Amino acid sequence: MSPTRRGARLARLLTTAHLGEWGIPSEPAAQIVAEPAANAVVHGRVPGRDFRLDLAVDGGGALLRIEVSYARGDRLPSLPAGAAVPDGDAESGRGLLIVEALADRWGVSPGPLPRKTVRAELDLVP
Repeated sequence: MSPTRRGARLARLLTTAHLGEWGIPSEPAAQIVAEPAANAVVHGRVPGRDFRLDLAVDGGGALLRIEVSYARGDRLPSLPAGAAVPDGDAESGRGLLIVEALADRWGVSPGPLPRKTVRAELDLVP
């Protein structure tokens, strides 16, 4: 997808549409997709490079895996455990905190160069 605001919005809308077709609740997943897609636009944008969204249901329908891959593997985000919480009036800096709050598991994988992948998993069966 194009690393633009429109591309980030399309990633969220496609997530909602696909999960709806699959009969999976989409709200937490759409919010999770929105954060790394926005990061791809703001922090990972490289001319001529798009970002990629992958959605997969694994484990017999028990697990939703979300992956957003984009350029700038040299700029790995600070994981929330080591990141400072932004000031109350800050306009950014909470995206990965949202991912951490909504996902059952998540992380960042570098490479293959020059990209990185933000992945998140949601358990679909309690």
